Amino acid sequence: MSWHTLAVVIFVLAAIPFAMGFINMFFYRVPPKPSGKVAAVSVLVPARNEEQRIRPTIETVLASQDIELELLIADDHSTDGTADLVAGYATQDPRVKLLSVPDMPEGWSGKMHACYFLAQHANNEHMIFLDADVTVSPDALARLSAALERPKFAMVSGLPRQIMESFWEKVLIPQIHVLLLGYLPFVGMRLSTWAAFGAGCGQLLGVRKSEYMECGGHEAIKHLIHDALQLSRLFRSHGKGTDMVDLTPLAATRMYDNFADIWSGFLKNAHEGIATPVALPIWTLLLVGGHIVPFLWFIVAMLSGGAVTLPLVCCLMIVAFRVVMGWKYDIPLMSALLHPLGVGVMIVLQWVALLGATRGRQVSWRGRNYSP
Repeated sequence: MSWHTLAVVIFVLAAIPFAMGFINMFFYRVPPKPSGKVAAVSVLVPARNEEQRIRPTIETVLASQDIELELLIADDHSTDGTADLVAGYATQDPRVKLLSVPDMPEGWSGKMHACYFLAQHANNEHMIFLDADVTVSPDALARLSAALERPKFAMVSGLPRQIMESFWEKVLIPQIHVLLLGYLPFVGMRLSTWAAFGAGCGQLLGVRKSEYMECGGHEAIKHLIHDALQLSRLFRSHGKGTDMVDLTPLAATRMYDNFADIWSGFLKNAHEGIATPVALPIWTLLLVGGHIVPFLWFIVAMLSGGAVTLPLVCCLMIVAFRVVMGWKYDIPLMSALLHPLGVGVMIVLQWVALLGATRGRQVSWRGRNYSP
């Protein structure tokens, strides 16, 4: 390959997330306020050792406006005070119900089992699965329920605002936005039910119960881990549309608070995302070639006195994408400045996940072990 051809390839790799990112940011919008009748919603929260995090979740859900709700919280064999805390709310507010998850049968993963158990007890057509560490604004659930009124989409989810305080949170967690907005064509996602366009965020997602049960719900993906992604692919395999909406101003969560948890959390989902033998080499080319090589190219050109225009343009496209993305979704500016580092660490993590899976290495989460 000639140097000219290589330069064109690098430019194209940098232009893909730049162009798709700005197009997707136009389509990735906050769901509008509902109009018409008040919706009835079942909010389903799987909880395992969430005593330190679940209180704000319960209180913000109960403060929701413009909906009739039931809040079902499944205690999944917690060893802390989660059940007692939830029971206290249940005695004060009839909308809150504490359920105890039965023993998990062989072949299930923990969250899938708890979510399916909750779904079986939901009394409303609109079910909203909510992680126990996510807080919501007063109108969040009503807006998400309204998004489910569109007949084409049986599942709707989105990324809450990600609270990031430590260095590695700011470096790594925004890579979720990068992959979603930079490489998933939202137009294709909304016009097609092709499973490859499936995406979702398990922190906050809504489904219509009748279609969820028709597809088999979490039972159909019981052995998997990445709940939202797999549920989206399941719906699409049954010809049902799924959508992503911007939940930044409507919900918030702190996903992880240290590097070890970030690494473990990303690792458990990696092999169901891009860390597959076929996909990962392609993703490595896309991410390294489009997000890291342009900056190395620019540095080498500067130091050697070579032409800097094209590498500079490539770098500016990536920086522009990251800065605007950060402004729209409340991501710290430091994340954009350290973007190549974040991409590099993320790629290393994916390869560790893939190599671990090929060797039969288990991943651990919340005291349970899973075999990729």
